Amino acid sequence: METLLLRPFLSVTTESFPNSFTYLIAGTTLIIAVLLLELISTRIYLVDFTCYLPPGRLRVPKAHFIEHVEMSNINGREGIDFQVKVWERSGIGSETSMPDPLHEIPPRESLDDTRNEIEMVFFTVVEDLLSKHKIDPKSIDILVSNCSIFCSTPSISSMIINKFGFRSDIKSVNLSGMGCSAGILSICLAKDLLKVHKNSLALVLSMEAVTPNGYAGKEKSMLLPNVLFRMGGAAILLSNRKQDKGMSKYKLQHLVRTHLGSDDEAYESVFHKADEDGCEGVSLSRALLSVATKALKTNISALGPLVLPYSEQFRFAWSVIRKKLRFLPRQNGVYVPNFKKAIEHYCIHAGGRAVIDGIEKSLKLQKENAEASRMTLHRFGNTSSSSIWYELCYLEAKGRVKKGNKVWQIAFGSGFKCNSAVWKCVSDVDPTKRNAWSDSINLYPIIDDEIPT
Repeated sequence: METLLLRPFLSVTTESFPNSFTYLIAGTTLIIAVLLLELISTRIYLVDFTCYLPPGRLRVPKAHFIEHVEMSNINGREGIDFQVKVWERSGIGSETSMPDPLHEIPPRESLDDTRNEIEMVFFTVVEDLLSKHKIDPKSIDILVSNCSIFCSTPSISSMIINKFGFRSDIKSVNLSGMGCSAGILSICLAKDLLKVHKNSLALVLSMEAVTPNGYAGKEKSMLLPNVLFRMGGAAILLSNRKQDKGMSKYKLQHLVRTHLGSDDEAYESVFHKADEDGCEGVSLSRALLSVATKALKTNISALGPLVLPYSEQFRFAWSVIRKKLRFLPRQNGVYVPNFKKAIEHYCIHAGGRAVIDGIEKSLKLQKENAEASRMTLHRFGNTSSSSIWYELCYLEAKGRVKKGNKVWQIAFGSGFKCNSAVWKCVSDVDPTKRNAWSDSINLYPIIDDEIPT
């Protein structure tokens, strides 16, 4: 009788046991696979970076700039007045710098002058970065440099190899024409190379040559870069070596690139061309801000799922669905996710005051979230692809970046491109370590009333 009573239970147990065992084996295998993938996946560490600090003699105070453009008289009275007006509203201060040739009247823009600017910036930051960590130049395995307008022969990367004596088997790449977003693009290329070449060090160099960028014509859309762009550059040391984990500042978590080049308006929003009189320069169209906003929205739609908590993703998805359902009460637009729940610090490309204001509004950030960008624009101007590194440098000098914090770098560039990089701080960053902000960090932030509007 007991056997008869237990038989149904025993049959269920013995029949279900193979399935349970299968699930257990499958689950265990999946967990082991995930752990192994995590173990063997290549992690990209940012060991350190250095931003160029121009010598004081290269400063361009507002009075100096106005006097220079008036005495040069190459843009006409209307062009001069326009540039002065743009400066007054730009958010740029009087501590920004330009290379020696642009202090001359008339300014010089020769090939040798441009090479001298490249050498002044890159040689300085590379020497500072390598000497700080006592790194032998021959230990560098990968070199990526970017400069948008100036493309020389030999290349900029070759200039660096020649100066510092890098190995003959170094993997070197020089990028041009990529605009202000080239800094993150260079990081992306270095990351891909580090995934292929194990146990390697990568040196990334970002700058824009200001010397050949001067516009001598009268078109207002092409005069804007004369006012906004300034001298600067950065050197970044990346590694995938296990022994460098302990000495690294950050770990790369996510990198997302967006390109709207298939759209004519976006493609033409930042364009290097000649005007009717044959004067070359970079034109910034009126559609630039709307194009940048569109590119940002496309970019964060891909980045959001990677960084946002599920609660924010759900609210965003529900707002999109609700907008399409006619029987529900109408809402004002689509919910903008609160990125502050996932990211502590923001480095928005210091392309200009309007750009920073626009991104701040689009992401619904607070004033303090865009502080590093505004102060970088004020102190160093638009240094193109290196501006996001001056901003991170500012945050470090202020002692705001703590271990475990995440930093979001957002860059925009011709094409039109929007690139994002998210870093996680993996060490205690010492704010007293000397950097490009050390001589003036106590003067910042400057309150809005002190910044021209």
